[in-house]
Amino acid sequence: MANPTAAILVIGDEILSGRTKDKNIGWIAEKLTELGISLKQARVISDETQEIIDHVRSLSARYDYVFTSGGIGPTHDDITTVSVAAAFDVPVIQHPEAFKLLVDHYEGTDIEFVGARQKMADIPDGAALIDNPVSAAPGYIIKNVHVMAGVPSIMQAMFEGLAPSLTGGTQPTRITVQCAIGEGTIADIMEAVSAEFAPVTVGSYPWFKPGQFGTAVVLTGLEKDDVQRASDALAERVRALGYGAEIQ
Repeated sequence: MANPTAAILVIGDEILSGRTKDKNIGWIAEKLTELGISLKQARVISDETQEIIDHVRSLSARYDYVFTSGGIGPTHDDITTVSVAAAFDVPVIQHPEAFKLLVDHYEGTDIEFVGARQKMADIPDGAALIDNPVSAAPGYIIKNVHVMAGVPSIMQAMFEGLAPSLTGGTQPTRITVQCAIGEGTIADIMEAVSAEFAPVTVGSYPWFKPGQFGTAVVLTGLEKDDVQRASDALAERVRALGYGAEIQ
């Protein structure tokens, strides 16, 4: 059976402007792969209500899991929560448990728990909280959408906490065949192996060093034996052309 599927939705004008470099997509992708969840899409969108609504709805309908990052802080431009609530036609409420978590977090500090910070207790009605062990302000789950912070350290802590609740599948097997020739020369071989050993996927990644060049061919699949056979076949056919091919 196929693995569960997922999409990532990164929300933030600062990412699109280049001012902030995204560090969340790659990290989440690695964790999903470890869990046997197939990441199918990653999108980066602006802090615009209708954009968020449209993308949340489309991704939620298409994939088993959606993971968002960004836009759940205390400032005026943090509009993810109201937008996600609108996507599912539910109101935003001040969640009592979330509010208490924040009260306890700020109690005994020099930081005033003002209205802006209280905003972080606003959660779509019916959503379940995602624990935030770093800064207390929780994320949440509504239907199959998991809404998390944009700050990488906080997002990672949130994800690690919710990961045990996710239903995963088989961790893919990946084998790399290092070929001492450019990908154009072995394109027909890769295409033939891909067709012959489907659903094993075949991807090519050319590399260049001083005085050297070659292609790393990566074969991926859920059945280890199938991936191994496909890798052996590819390496054998490349060698038959007179070029080196090392299975790694």
